[in-house]
Amino acid sequence: MAAQELAVWCMALGAVAAIGLARLAGALVRPSAAQTQGFAYHLAVFVLILLLSGVGAEIWPVLDGLRFHYAQVLAGPLCVGLSNFWIRGWLNAAQRDRLMSLLLRASSLALPVAAVACLSLPAAQQVPAAAALSLAGGALTLWVTVRAGLLGDPLAPIMATGCLLTLPALAGMHAIAMDLPVSLPVHATLACCAVLSNGFTGYVLWRRDLDERSTRHAVGPTPRLDAVTRLDSGIGLVRKLVKAQQRRQRTRRDGAVLAILLFDIDRIASQVGTAGVNEVFIRIAGRIQHQVGVVNPVGRYYERCFVTLVEAIQSPASLRTLGLRVASDARRPMDITAATGEKVEIIADIGVGIVHLSRSTQAVEDVLHDAQRLAQAARGIRSRAAILDPQSGEIVPVEEASLGPPRRRHEPAPARAI
Repeated sequence: MAAQELAVWCMALGAVAAIGLARLAGALVRPSAAQTQGFAYHLAVFVLILLLSGVGAEIWPVLDGLRFHYAQVLAGPLCVGLSNFWIRGWLNAAQRDRLMSLLLRASSLALPVAAVACLSLPAAQQVPAAAALSLAGGALTLWVTVRAGLLGDPLAPIMATGCLLTLPALAGMHAIAMDLPVSLPVHATLACCAVLSNGFTGYVLWRRDLDERSTRHAVGPTPRLDAVTRLDSGIGLVRKLVKAQQRRQRTRRDGAVLAILLFDIDRIASQVGTAGVNEVFIRIAGRIQHQVGVVNPVGRYYERCFVTLVEAIQSPASLRTLGLRVASDARRPMDITAATGEKVEIIADIGVGIVHLSRSTQAVEDVLHDAQRLAQAARGIRSRAAILDPQSGEIVPVEEASLGPPRRRHEPAPARAI
């Protein structure tokens, strides 16, 4: 490798390392699984570039040999497989789209196994085979993130941009590993693609972690009572519903709108005062967001009514679990600070109305009206979650509705409330 080419890739490694160190600092200050995962991603990219660009062999010649060759064969598929495993959780694919979840899980398992199988090929074919696996896995990731964007995930298009830049970077680095002739401008272009891909992906990982932290903070007590206004307003919710309906006309996916009504606000105010009521609103909003995930918007339609839009669901039957989870979590006791400073245990009197958004379009005002009507009726239901039975058209508890058989495979465990 020429000195100029070495300098190009060393600068790329420095840029990736800088982002990784920033994420490591964040993980040390505010430890979390997402922070650790973000740092691990940047570390994996750093090692991938170090191995495939040839910088590792140039800096430490002792690495050059059979073991280094094996590392080059395994690096690409292992990194892509690990990324697909992480992206599956980042997209909340297990709850939003069965096809995305299945493909990402299968690829995260198949790519490392196939990479090991490449070592049984003749030596000259091992790196090309690994390159084909890496590019196939990267193309799958790109397709999945584009699909997630069409399903309404606001951060998926940025992730897709990062995945798109990953493909030429992977192809070029494998070409370098195969000792193919690559000019200096191409080296520079490939290094830029690798750095930009790492930057775009790192940004959306950080942004989603930030959104999740905001949700977790809203679940617990907070003195920032104006945090209630951080929710979407009624106008904001209507706009998001309109856009979601337009997207659903293209994707033809099932979704749901949930309205959560809080009753007997005067009773709560008499116990904990106006500030305590605002704290209850903040806690309820956080619990709803925690259950539906940060990719689904939650808003305050009016004072005692929250609305959440779940744009994509696995199947109508999954509405049972979703509705019961939201109703159960919203009704858990919460310790609210009263005006006197003492803690008062409050159990919110709520009702959850669930409107199934089928593949046929409905007017937004009708959806919101039906959701509120169902939430009002849910107050008289033991589970506090109501839906229109698709067969009878009657309002029934969600657990008794004819929504089809439950999914056969194991459902992901509900998110643990904080």
